[in-house]
Amino acid sequence: MVKDHTIIWKECLNIVRKSIDNQPYKTWFEPIKPVKLENEVLTIQVPNKFFYEWLEEHYVSLLKKAIRQEIGHNGRLEYQIMVDNHKKIGVGNSLPKIINKEEIVSTSIPNPFVIPGIKKVRIDAHLNPNYTFDQFVQGECNRFPVSAGVAIAKKPGGTAFNPLIVYGDVGLGKTHLIQAIGNKILSDHAEKQVLYVTTEKFTNQVIQAIKSNSVNDFMNFYQMIDILIIDDIQFLANRPKTQEIFFNIFNQLHQAGKQIILSSDRPPKDLQDVEARLISRFKWGLVADLRTPDFETRIKILNKKLENENLVLSDEIKEYICTHIKNNIREIEGVVISLVAQSSLNRRSIDIKLVKEVIRQFVSHVDQEISVENIKILVAKHFDISVDKLGAKTRLREVVMARQLSMYLAKNYTNNSLKVIGDSFGGRDHSTVIHSLKTIQDLMDTDTLFKDKVNQIVKKVKTNLVSV
Repeated sequence: MVKDHTIIWKECLNIVRKSIDNQPYKTWFEPIKPVKLENEVLTIQVPNKFFYEWLEEHYVSLLKKAIRQEIGHNGRLEYQIMVDNHKKIGVGNSLPKIINKEEIVSTSIPNPFVIPGIKKVRIDAHLNPNYTFDQFVQGECNRFPVSAGVAIAKKPGGTAFNPLIVYGDVGLGKTHLIQAIGNKILSDHAEKQVLYVTTEKFTNQVIQAIKSNSVNDFMNFYQMIDILIIDDIQFLANRPKTQEIFFNIFNQLHQAGKQIILSSDRPPKDLQDVEARLISRFKWGLVADLRTPDFETRIKILNKKLENENLVLSDEIKEYICTHIKNNIREIEGVVISLVAQSSLNRRSIDIKLVKEVIRQFVSHVDQEISVENIKILVAKHFDISVDKLGAKTRLREVVMARQLSMYLAKNYTNNSLKVIGDSFGGRDHSTVIHSLKTIQDLMDTDTLFKDKVNQIVKKVKTNLVSV
């Protein structure tokens, strides 16, 4: 029986899945769709050229192995790339080339960023030098847009993701990321003219250009830029003249193979009162979202902020901060600054009491929490053993079971990392915690009585919170 393209690709994915972690598999392989199989050539469809380039750069050997194993030594893989969610182009087809040309620009073109009469040899990029990739903490919540940004920085204007639009809620690092791209380009491509501007600033410049009858000069200036970075494009809403001028600038830059990087608090499809032709162009490249950081990423962000401030906090305090500050990176930074101020100006030692006082300035509900200690007390009581035994070096079956259950509950009902949980039980390593989680889960899946006992303890955990 001859296998069709769907079955062949499914079997290829089984090979891939065994060789890479779950998150990269979900990111780079689950969106792929098999299209056809002809003459030992499997065609797959990828969302955009960025996917194709990433697969070719990072997973080509793995893909070759899978294809040859499932199709044969002569098996080959071809890509089909989606364009505008409707049209499809093959990688082998004739694609429009992006050409970078050195342009001779008259020095008489006014620069809207400088005071008249003051000359500058080079355009100021208006970038914050502290916003770099080194200072940007990566996690699963932002790995995709960061990867795109790094690729752009290596080859500005020469990738398929032009424009790049980074979107996400307030305080997730959009401005940091788009400026990090600009700073990296400035560092590695000194000949490039990079410019960062907020939408508000751009709009004010448009208004000034209209008043002074210098719109053409304004547009000519922006067309000199090699990498244009505009922040908060959602503020283009209800500004038809600004949209019209930006539309023309966008077209000129894009046709010249120059890089455009934008940020927004929402994806292009959700932008209100922005012209359809602009939204269509925003979809030409890559739209990438910054998601809310998970607990582990928040800990990494906090550690980076503490390192910058030369501040050392205990694991307990760091966990407390990252348990209560969940949605906004700026608030984590605000907590650190407040702690530094309290410590240096008021000469207060940074203990959990001070941290709770500071946290209350940022979040309204910090009255109760589920803690590892609370879980240990309840589990120890249930098994009629002392809390100390949960961290002791003993192989007594009852104690081991109580410890494993405590670890299971700590992982599922607190935001603590595996390392922190292990440390709470006599300094056990993360592999011991993982084994405990699996043991308890297996028991719950196979033993109904045990599962009922666990659910009873869970109810007690939820109703006997520790007052903070």
